[in-house]
Amino acid sequence: MTAAPHVVRDAEPSAGRSDDVGSARGRGRTPATRRPGAARAGWTAWAFLAPVVAYLVLFYAVPIVRNVAMGFQEYTVRSFVTGEAPFVGFDNYAAVVADPLFWPTVANTAVFTVASLVFQYGIGLALAEFFSRHFPLSALLRSLFLLPWLLPLIVSGSVWRWMLDKDNGIVNAALGLVGVDPVGWTVDPRYSLLAVIVVNIWIGVPFNMVILYGGLQAVPASLHEAAALDGAGRWRTFRSITFPLLRPVTTVVLLLGLVYTLKVFDVIWITTQGGPANSSQTLATWSYQLSFGPQLEFGLGAAAGNLLIALALVFGLWHIRAQRTEEES
Repeated sequence: MTAAPHVVRDAEPSAGRSDDVGSARGRGRTPATRRPGAARAGWTAWAFLAPVVAYLVLFYAVPIVRNVAMGFQEYTVRSFVTGEAPFVGFDNYAAVVADPLFWPTVANTAVFTVASLVFQYGIGLALAEFFSRHFPLSALLRSLFLLPWLLPLIVSGSVWRWMLDKDNGIVNAALGLVGVDPVGWTVDPRYSLLAVIVVNIWIGVPFNMVILYGGLQAVPASLHEAAALDGAGRWRTFRSITFPLLRPVTTVVLLLGLVYTLKVFDVIWITTQGGPANSSQTLATWSYQLSFGPQLEFGLGAAAGNLLIALALVFGLWHIRAQRTEEES
């Protein structure tokens, strides 16, 4: 009779210990079963990101870093033979700025960029507003307006060079019907910059139209209906309601257009090659001519290109800062 209580007292702690051990084992198994799954998920994410990262590094980061480095080196054809490109500091940048072509080229770049942005945005917004009112064949016409944007730039530039030809171009042929003498659009220094601006506007309008059309579709129709009930006309409704609501989209369109227009090369090179007499020369084409022209000064060309990159970065950072300030306010 005395053994029974003793057995009971010994069994209770033993059971407690087995529960503790079991629970401890359970607690020990839970993280072990989760870690492999989490690790696999992490490796899977990196596997999907790896091609994108490799692409950005190989085709963006490496060329930019290499171009920046060349801007501080005396890099010429001799460098390919000797393998030597002496470090010259800011001498290349000083030579670029001191070149007589620098400030005329900067002025051409500014005129080309501002004129392209203003007319691309204005015409694109007008077309987007026009196509926002659905009518028969509106979708077809909207698709046709995308053709200039979808064509390769080489094709667009070649077609426009033929159209603007002084002797055989269709533009001068049309002007001749109304008694206007032929104009040397691509061979006259007075008109060459205007010619490449017109071509660039023609190419960029469809992009602006598509983005702004999407922005217009996001404007609530109820606001337009309320404005109509209050007696507001189309222009008043657009100025007071539609255009302010398009401001975020407008900012993005103008920033992307600015960065794109600053680096336009194909259109200018195919149409006028920066001439005649450097009258349509921009920083993009001048950088190319410095690098691959008669002197083959790759260091000077890289320095001019780096100035263009820095200019685009300044506008990009300004946009990001302005956007953050607007969101905080």
